[in-house]
Amino acid sequence: MKLDNTDLLLLRYLQEDSKQTNKDLSGKLNLSVTAVYERIKKLERLGVIKKYVALLEKKHLDFGFMVFCHVKLSHHTEKNISDFESEVSQLDQVLECFHVSGEYDYLLKVVVKDMDAFRLFMINKLTSLKNIGSTQSSFTINEVKNSTAFTVS
Repeated sequence: MKLDNTDLLLLRYLQEDSKQTNKDLSGKLNLSVTAVYERIKKLERLGVIKKYVALLEKKHLDFGFMVFCHVKLSHHTEKNISDFESEVSQLDQVLECFHVSGEYDYLLKVVVKDMDAFRLFMINKLTSLKNIGSTQSSFTINEVKNSTAFTVS
């Protein structure tokens, strides 16, 4: 799939603010409102645009404690991997989960209210999953950069 410069610029504008109207975007792109609409629909059909979301400020919602948790499975069978991925996907506190290389098998981004809430999450949820061999957690001190936008040019 080949995206032209106008598509890339449109994606940049949508990442900055997806609630912009097609009219606003048409002025920025020097296109008709219909052309902008059609380009957005094409990008959605192609799967370039997956979905639209509201990014929330976690501190206003009492989710100010972010932890990166490494998980090592005790056994690496296809079923154990599949089961773990299915189970961890159901945990609300886990915002992101990546199967990674290295000493640990998975990297989880966990957000909870505070240290007590994280302790309960570890005891009652994460370590109760089958085939967890070990975990290692790193607590964030300060959020230096947090972006959802890709640099498209």
